[in-house]
Amino acid sequence: MLCAYTRMLLLHCPLLLLLLPLGSRPQKFPTRDEELFQMQIRDKAFFHDTSVIPDGAEISSYLFRDTPKRYFFVVEEDNTPLAVTVTPCDAPLEWKLSVQELPEEASGEGSGDPEPLEQQKQQITSEEGTELFSYKGNDVEYFVSSSSPSGLYQLDLLSTEKDTHFKVYATTTPESDQPYPELPYDPRIDVTSLGRTTVTLAWKPSPTASLLKQPIQYCIVINKEHNFKSLCAVEAKLSSDDAFMMAPKPGLDFSPFDFAHFGFPADNNSGKERGFLKPSKFGRQTSSKPRVDLHKVCIGNKNIFTVSDLKPDTQYYFDMFAVNTNTNMSTAYVGTFARTKEEAKQKTVELKDGKVTDVFIKRKGAKFLRFAPVSSHQKVTFSVHSCLDAVQIQVRRDGKLLLSQSVEGVRQFQLRGKAKAKYLVRLKGSKKGASMLKILATTRPNKQSFPSLPEDTRIKAFDKLRTCSSVTVAWLGTQERNKFCIYKREVDDNYNEEQKKREQNQCLGPDTRKKSDKVLCKYFHSQNIQKAVTTETIRGLQPGKSYLLDVYVIGHGGHSVKYQSKLVKTRKFC
Repeated sequence: MLCAYTRMLLLHCPLLLLLLPLGSRPQKFPTRDEELFQMQIRDKAFFHDTSVIPDGAEISSYLFRDTPKRYFFVVEEDNTPLAVTVTPCDAPLEWKLSVQELPEEASGEGSGDPEPLEQQKQQITSEEGTELFSYKGNDVEYFVSSSSPSGLYQLDLLSTEKDTHFKVYATTTPESDQPYPELPYDPRIDVTSLGRTTVTLAWKPSPTASLLKQPIQYCIVINKEHNFKSLCAVEAKLSSDDAFMMAPKPGLDFSPFDFAHFGFPADNNSGKERGFLKPSKFGRQTSSKPRVDLHKVCIGNKNIFTVSDLKPDTQYYFDMFAVNTNTNMSTAYVGTFARTKEEAKQKTVELKDGKVTDVFIKRKGAKFLRFAPVSSHQKVTFSVHSCLDAVQIQVRRDGKLLLSQSVEGVRQFQLRGKAKAKYLVRLKGSKKGASMLKILATTRPNKQSFPSLPEDTRIKAFDKLRTCSSVTVAWLGTQERNKFCIYKREVDDNYNEEQKKREQNQCLGPDTRKKSDKVLCKYFHSQNIQKAVTTETIRGLQPGKSYLLDVYVIGHGGHSVKYQSKLVKTRKFC
């Protein structure tokens, strides 16, 4: 059993400082006796600044670069089963397990007064222990023996790369403990389906869940850099301050059971379970944010999962960890990687100089257009008329981004030209629904197919001028002389804003309207933009009826743009 021998608590190398008074009665290391274990845990003085490994509990600790750390435990009887697991987190470790014989006078339960501290240290450390196992790397590595000799065991750890976290677990009852979930005979993760933005993963369940019926949940880790060999390596990567443990101040050797240091409550209500040995929330808050390129999601006990919202044509690394929710200890499956499929190649539409092109874009979709002027040019003009919701436009000249903006209504962009240049236009649709638009590209500055519009395209109705048979409205114009046509349509009294919004396709011109809807057409402009306002009275209406009014402005090229529709109602009694 990994317990302290009565006198062995005071036997130590210089790296291990014990704060017990020499005249006090000797104590044992933590044992498997639950009540005794709880009592020793509550005795803070017993654990403070020790490097003792308790039996059957995983400890988390910290190494400063090039500063070795040594842990101890005692096996009292020969032929004792022993298992030691060391888990590096964010850096490779060098570690060695060795054993020294116990002094002959310490082989029994012990009696009488304890020997002086210096004499006991000399008895143990004067001879080099026998090396049992050593390892260098960042894998989770194990030492397992079905029959270990009695003695003082030393675990020496060193990090030569950087300051790092690690975990250690030791037990003398490995067959019954099994705190780490067992892997299936085939521990690989299979990629069962691959898309442009999704990857479906499947794996065989842990026997710990399927046979032993212990509570197991699976956690998936996705990133673009590499596979991870342990969950604590993931946690260390997720936060620059590390998710499971805070680094101690330099010069302080500390015990993993110094609960106040780790943010545990200071009272002694520790309960009957060993739940306080699990990683917990810490009293000290950290401002570091998770890295956007590394994601962890725990999905319960399912053994198939689809990862979504990935980027097309991108390589991702996938790791799976089985976590025993009773012990909070985990085992890594064999990670895998996969590259998502390429984005479907878009057909590029050729734009002709001075000709309007109609474009339809699916919801959240995109369209590519190409403009290659046949002659040299100093400037190029792109005119865009968004019929429904706003769309995003990007223009690149020979690969260089020149323009990236949102367009609502009619917009015109004039860019500097370049001999033999080719322009690639990317149009991205709305998230709300499908998008429709008209686009014109030209190298001739005077070629304006779309009419100019004021910033405010609303129609104003004058309530005081409303009668039983007429309504008076006004709208803004521009400095450019354009033709304006006004149309009316009688609608039901329950006609609402939602129905009006569905009919707000600005690209539908007067040619789609009934002749009986037409009220009049007129030309209008003003050199003084402040006075570019026109009014019109629509007569011959029915009392108490609702009408939808539309104003169209028609450009020199014959293309029209509709103002925002206006719902009006005549008076019922006059």
